[in-house]
Amino acid sequence: QVQLVESGGGLVQPGGSLRLSCAASGRIFSIDPMGWYRQAPGKQRELVSAITSRGMTNYADFVKGRFTISRDNAKNTVYLQMSSLKPEDTAVYYCNAKIQRFSFEYVNDYWGQGTQVTVSS
Repeated sequence: QVQLVESGGGLVQPGGSLRLSCAASGRIFSIDPMGWYRQAPGKQRELVSAITSRGMTNYADFVKGRFTISRDNAKNTVYLQMSSLKPEDTAVYYCNAKIQRFSFEYVNDYWGQGTQVTVSS
């Protein structure tokens, strides 16, 4: 069974920084890509950033220049460094990974349990 375990959320003041981590464990043949989504109260879940196993990245316009995604392939872990945080960044952040458990299996979507990020003074 595959699990995604997130950590690093919390309360931070505007302008502050946080680092989220997400580690995938279990039977894994490949993971590509890994990424982060977020969902604020009353809003739909939206993509924040994603990264491929080769290090290609993409970012939502609202985080460009402020957030940095990175990945440790050996540890099956993805990170999101968030800086210059704004109150509108407040949301539950979810890790997402497209995982193939065996070479002969289709790719499936996996989600973490979510971690709350609150930006407030």
